[in-house]
Amino acid sequence: MCPKLACTCCDHITQAAAPSRPIERGLAGPGLLAHVLVSKFADHLPLYRQSAIYAREGVDLDRSLLAKWVGHGASLMQPLVDTLRRHVMAATKLHADDTPVPVLAPGNGKTKTGRLWVYVRDDRNSGDMTPPAVWFAYTADRKDVHPQQHLESFNGTLQADAYGGYQAIYETGRVAEAARWAHARRQFYELHAARPNALNTEALERIGALYKIEEAIRGKPPDERQAYRQTHSRPLLDQLHA
Repeated sequence: MCPKLACTCCDHITQAAAPSRPIERGLAGPGLLAHVLVSKFADHLPLYRQSAIYAREGVDLDRSLLAKWVGHGASLMQPLVDTLRRHVMAATKLHADDTPVPVLAPGNGKTKTGRLWVYVRDDRNSGDMTPPAVWFAYTADRKDVHPQQHLESFNGTLQADAYGGYQAIYETGRVAEAARWAHARRQFYELHAARPNALNTEALERIGALYKIEEAIRGKPPDERQAYRQTHSRPLLDQLHA
């Protein structure tokens, strides 16, 4: 309520300004809106359960109203998301991955498979204290155009899996590919689990030695890491490729 006050001398009427609300003409203040969003996305509490919880407290908040609040909340946070994306894409090295996510198809009650893409900036392993950050992007499918659009402003080294959609990005010459040893190791590990022999056992041991080298130089400056790798990792790699 915004009280109205009248002056007894001149009969002038004044009213206090309405409190600021994140949603125009909406009931939810910033605290309540944040609570609904955190409950849904961080605590995995669906809107119908939140509605039931409020109902037990005597507050009628239909889940359709909560859904509208979530939509408004997403719009309000878009400038923050855009800023986060710019910070992530300004890095010289990125980690990228994607994962399938089931999505309800409107109207038929069934699910379809969407895609959640993740891009990570984190250089603490190389002694860089620039704040790490993660940017997520959702798409309805896994077409290669999506990572190409996501990374259109990025220049540097991209560490990702062997998904073919990244190939066109590497071919531009502005992004260098850094593959993952975890994927190479997985092939040897599966062979070793099914039929162990001297060859795949030795491969796993050498890859394990590479991991130990990385552990030893974690947090060191890039030039020290490079020099240490040239001395200790390169002979192992030459043996693996021989």
